[in-house]
Amino acid sequence: MTSTQGMQKATFRLTAVTNQGWRSAGVAERSAKKVVYSGLIANIAIAISKYFAAALTGSSAMLAEAFHSTADAGNELLLLVGIKRSLRPPDALHPYGHGKVLYFYSLLVAVYIFGVGGLLAIARGVSHLRHPQPSSHAAWNYAVLALSAALDFYSWRVSYRELFSRKDPDESIWDEIIGGKDPTIFTVFLEDSAGLIGTFLAFLAIFLGHMLGNPYLDPLASILIGVLLAAIAVFLGRESGALLIGERTNRARIRRVCEVLLADPAVERVGDLLTMQLGPDQVLLNVDIQFRKGLDLPQLEGAIDRIEANIRKVEPTIQRIFIEAESFKRSDQRSQAA
Repeated sequence: MTSTQGMQKATFRLTAVTNQGWRSAGVAERSAKKVVYSGLIANIAIAISKYFAAALTGSSAMLAEAFHSTADAGNELLLLVGIKRSLRPPDALHPYGHGKVLYFYSLLVAVYIFGVGGLLAIARGVSHLRHPQPSSHAAWNYAVLALSAALDFYSWRVSYRELFSRKDPDESIWDEIIGGKDPTIFTVFLEDSAGLIGTFLAFLAIFLGHMLGNPYLDPLASILIGVLLAAIAVFLGRESGALLIGERTNRARIRRVCEVLLADPAVERVGDLLTMQLGPDQVLLNVDIQFRKGLDLPQLEGAIDRIEANIRKVEPTIQRIFIEAESFKRSDQRSQAA
């Protein structure tokens, strides 16, 4: 058997999922749940206190913030359902598993933020802007806002630490947000960031409204909070939609895989390297490799096994690997055609 025939027979070789990848996913899932639960508990407490303050004082900005916290609590519940459903094992109908279910639920979260949080806050602000009424019992507003800020900051700090632990050393937090593959983490982080900004806007509107005797500042703050939530929702919808339809894995991971491939003595050249994120910690890899001349079939199989093992050692999240051993004959034909 010639080396070219051996390489042709080795084309499209599929490897099985290793237990190491599932253990890694389990650790990441526990970290994600910790972030979501901290946000859920904080937002339930915040929403209850804000509704109480809004009913007592009549502040539209406070009511907008109550809508905001209610939406955030609902988001965390949706994310928990998504995490649970995404962990179901592969089956005959879903051979690559159910990891993308989480991306679907994170897309629902974006819609929920836009509809329940953003639009309700804007509508309430416009209504009060047309018929402004000065709020009362300002002390209650300040006390609730202070409590909200403290709880939001605690949840924000948990999500920030998790984002920081996942990013590469040469990346910023923003790079991890736009390049991250676990929507639970950056969704809670952005929610809490919006919560802190919204709390500041509500405080500023209530304080200046009382100081200047201007009843229009309160509903204006409600509209601004609604616009902020709508912007966050659009951003989350774009990121979740990209992951749902099949986004590649991050560049740092691809770079490390390339380094592993090029470092192997049996590899002559690396062709197309295609990846797709199947879940927060599940990646599919499809790569064309041109191996060195003179390898027989046993040597080629040994090289493929070695490459797969080295890739999983460096990147355990890559659970599905397809290697196409590109034949020299076809490579020469393409060169002549060019």
